[in-house]
Amino acid sequence: MVFSSLAERLQDTFRRLRGKGKLTEKDVEEALREVKLALLEADVNFKVVRNFINRVKERAVGEEVTTSLTPGQMVVKIVHKELAVLMGEKEEKLRVSPQPPTVVLLTGLQGSGKTTSTAKLGYYLKKQGRRPALAAADIYRPAAVRQLQVLGEKLDLPVYHSAGKDPKTITVEAVEKAGQNNNDFLLVDTAGRLHVNEELMGELQAVKEAVRPEEILLVVDAMTGQDAVNVARRFQEKLGLSGLVLTKLDSDTRGGAALSIREVTGCPIKLVGTGEKLEDLEVFYPERLASRILGMGDVLSLIEKAETTVEKDQARDLMKKIQDDQLTLEDFLAQMRQMQKMGPLEQMISMLPGVSSKQLKGIQVSEKDMKHVEAIIQSMTPQERRSPSIINASRRKRIARGSGRKIQEVNRLLNQFEQSKKMMKQFAKMGKGAIKPRLPF
Repeated sequence: MVFSSLAERLQDTFRRLRGKGKLTEKDVEEALREVKLALLEADVNFKVVRNFINRVKERAVGEEVTTSLTPGQMVVKIVHKELAVLMGEKEEKLRVSPQPPTVVLLTGLQGSGKTTSTAKLGYYLKKQGRRPALAAADIYRPAAVRQLQVLGEKLDLPVYHSAGKDPKTITVEAVEKAGQNNNDFLLVDTAGRLHVNEELMGELQAVKEAVRPEEILLVVDAMTGQDAVNVARRFQEKLGLSGLVLTKLDSDTRGGAALSIREVTGCPIKLVGTGEKLEDLEVFYPERLASRILGMGDVLSLIEKAETTVEKDQARDLMKKIQDDQLTLEDFLAQMRQMQKMGPLEQMISMLPGVSSKQLKGIQVSEKDMKHVEAIIQSMTPQERRSPSIINASRRKRIARGSGRKIQEVNRLLNQFEQSKKMMKQFAKMGKGAIKPRLPF
């Protein structure tokens, strides 16, 4: 889970606070001391932590909390609000030029994930119905141009490059080609360096002046903590950024970059990388991330992920089968595949309200596990898949032999299927007449 260590500390602190019927100023101060330590250990900038704690304390020891019927929950609500404000409060959309193509420069140091993020953004825009093109202007890192070309081929996106020319000329020519070919976005993978220096900044400023980009996005690695914040500050001072792209936000990082970078630089986080796949780039929603850190879930993001991977007709048919108690193992397998497309199971479950970081430990379904499940189900006869209740002991032995798995794994799968049926039926009853059949469960 994102920021699992920080989330665990904060959730434990507020769980103790919620258990008290009445809060004293001392209770609040002790809780905020724990919050302060947790944030500092997460590598959040100390000035940011100090200002954050002061803002929360000012509201938490006031009449707003003391007169509340649920003072513990009110403190959590205040912390949630201030966390969201700290990270930007609301999402920041990409700007669109009135005269296409909209030029987006992706800048950053080597190793930050700049080239991959350029391709991911291309994929994201293509899904939105746009016609993006990519430009390979990183002429220094070995194989950077070829890497972008390979990613472009995979996504069926044009990649513009002029061999033997400098980044400014490559970008200018790419803008011309994008205009001629009716591309409405041009994403430029600019040259990086191992560290910030005058040569890099001079080159980027020359590109900026030549093409006047609508967006200048800095790609930073969230795992580098305060180093990412320092790099962002220097790029902002020299180049004038319009936004940030945080990569590796899916890892168990200390999280300091995401929580500090907006307040220190004044520059909004616009996009975040949440995995290694090309589809793992998302709009950054401060309020949703604050909810997940505090264990409140993120149902909106879960629904959005579901809507992008599940066809409405499929969801409607599945809902009817669940309500009529006609779910089969073939449906079960299809839904597991759909869930896998949405991302790691741990990540999906972390979006449900009330699920703590501790509960998520050890919940992982790998590609290997999925293949084992598929092997077991495919070793069954069509009748057995449709009516699992007929699978007796001798049939289980045959299925285990046919799939090359242990009989205990067959038993476990059948038990999981029965539990899933019950859970899905509960969801269906809850949603009947209130929730549209758009969820994959």
